Order: sequence, then C-alpha cells, then structure tokens
Amino acid sequence: MPLSALDFRFRTLPAPLPMQRATVSRAQWLAAPAEVDQAGGRLVSLWGSDRRGLEGAFAVSAAYATAEGLVWLSLPIPDPNTEGAAAPQPSYPEIARVFPAAGRMQRACRDLLGLVAEGAADPRPWLRHGAWPEDYFPLRRENTGRESFASTPESYPFVLVEGEGVHEIAVGPVHAGIIEPGHFRFSVIGERVLRLEQHLGYKHKGIEKRFERIEPLEGHRLAGRVSGDSTVAYAWAYCMALESVAACEISPRAAWLRALLLEHERVANHLGDLGALGNDAALGFGLAQFSRLREDWQRLNRELFGHRFMMDRVVPGGVAVDLDAAGAKTCVASATPSRPMCAL
Repeated sequence: MPLSALDFRFRTLPAPLPMQRATVSRAQWLAAPAEVDQAGGRLVSLWGSDRRGLEGAFAVSAAYATAEGLVWLSLPIPDPNTEGAAAPQPSYPEIARVFPAAGRMQRACRDLLGLVAEGAADPRPWLRHGAWPEDYFPLRRENTGRESFASTPESYPFVLVEGEGVHEIAVGPVHAGIIEPGHFRFSVIGERVLRLEQHLGYKHKGIEKRFERIEPLEGHRLAGRVSGDSTVAYAWAYCMALESVAACEISPRAAWLRALLLEHERVANHLGDLGALGNDAALGFGLAQFSRLREDWQRLNRELFGHRFMMDRVVPGGVAVDLDAAGAKTCVASATPSRPMCAL
C-alpha cells in the first residue's frame, strides 16, 4: 500500500469493504496526504472527536480512499487543560494544502470542537452563523447541545473583487424554491464570472449530538432523515457501521434488497436533477416531463415498498420490507421502454 513507507501500525476493521485504521504521529499525519495524492488516492472525509473520556485527548481523523481500500488515520491531540500539555490550544497540522476539500472540514472542526488547523489559509467560521458564542463548542463532552444562546449576527468576510466594470451579485441564503439555504457571492463582468464564494452550513442542526442520546438500534431512523431524498443511502451507511461493530452479517437477500432500494432512490434523484437542469436553462417542458416521471417512479416505490421515499426500509440486520413475485415482475416491467413512466 502507498503508505507502507511511513511505518503505520494498521489494524484491519470488520467492514464490507477493505478498511484499515492507524493511530499516527504528527509527522505521519503530515506526510500521509502527499503519499496518498501521489498514489492517485483521494480524501474522503476529515472530522474531529472528543475522546477525553476514553483516551484523555481529542482526536482528528482523516479517511482516504486508496487502491487497496479505505484508510482511516487518527491523530491524538492533547487537551490543553491537562497538566503538562504543551499545546496552548488543541491544534493539528492542516492538510488542505494537498487536498483543498479539507479546508471546509477543518473549519467545521474548529466550530464544533475547537480543534484548530495550524497554518490554515481560511480561518473563517463555517457552521456557527452567530448561533453560539465563539468559545462554545457543541460537540465537546461537557456540553449537552441543549444550551440556548441569543443569536448574534456576525459579518462573514467575503473576498472582495474590485476593478472597472466588476459587479457583485448576492444570492440567498433564502431561495425561491425548496432547495436548502446557501449564500453565494458572484463577482462578474457582464456574463463572465470572475469569482464565486459560497457560505453554506445553514442546515447544521445538531444531529451528531443527538446520536449520542439515541439507542443504537434506533439510530438508522435518525440517519435516514439527515437528507430526505437519500434516506436509503444514509440509513444503509449507518446500519453497515453498526453491523461491522457487532460482527453481524446480513443475508444475501437482504443485501440485494438494499441494493434495489438504493437504485430506486438513485433513479428518483436523477429524474429530479434532470428536470432541474432543464428548468435552469429555461426549458420548462423538460422540468414538467421529468417531474412527471419522478412522480410516477415514487408512486411505484410506494406500491412496491410501502413508502414514496422508502424511509425506514433499511434497518439494522437487514431490511423491513420484502418483494414478492408479483412485485418483482412490476419492478422489471418498470425498467422496460414500453412502460409510459420511462418514456418522454
């Protein structure tokens, strides 16, 4: 594996896909991104954890996708309140210089846990939006997540583009449709976009903290409501993690049914997106047609699986719904060009 030269002590995790984990030093944490990038790998995610109750320290983790599978690296961060800790604040080396996508994840770590990425080019808040004080960190163990604070409007310093003929167009965070909120600043000259800055994170609603207070066997319901149009994907990811921890192997039929549910979810989302693309280009006919197709498809979901969005159909240990022979025939027929719902 491309990280072997860094002398990591990997342990293989029980999971449906190849996955290895290692606790690393600062030097290894710093060297890993370049090694992964050089080998053609990519960053999957970066997140922080308050592990003071278990290991006496915070931790920052990064997951990398490599040719050999998923690699999870975890860097312990000393608690600055612990006697003898040299660090003035919990911090870690930033990795956005290699994987720019890590920039926003590092900012989220700062807002939620107070873990600071050393040398980060962008120190602006990402999730706070003035909803809690700068010295309050929702995901720390001492905080319940139920604390209430007065909203304090804060100025988000967008990068200013100046020059002759430059105009700045602000969009959102409240939009005219049902899409989630996001604030965008377009710097343009005529139809040419010079720069687009995004400020997102308005939908952060404390789901992580809620998971701490919910029974593991009920967590799939909360996971499935993180994003309503991707309920199967989120619930499956949660169940897969829980089943891996419990060394639970689901039946082949359950695995195939999960895959079928996920495919039905994917098709519905693609139909919606294709209609939205047409609408963005002023092709109202395209929006109408793809919206009709998506509605037909979601009605089929309800007919086959009992729910238009298939919520709570993926559960720990398998699925909560089965498909009989008649349903299977209907499912096959829905994929043929002769069926009206699949033809423009």
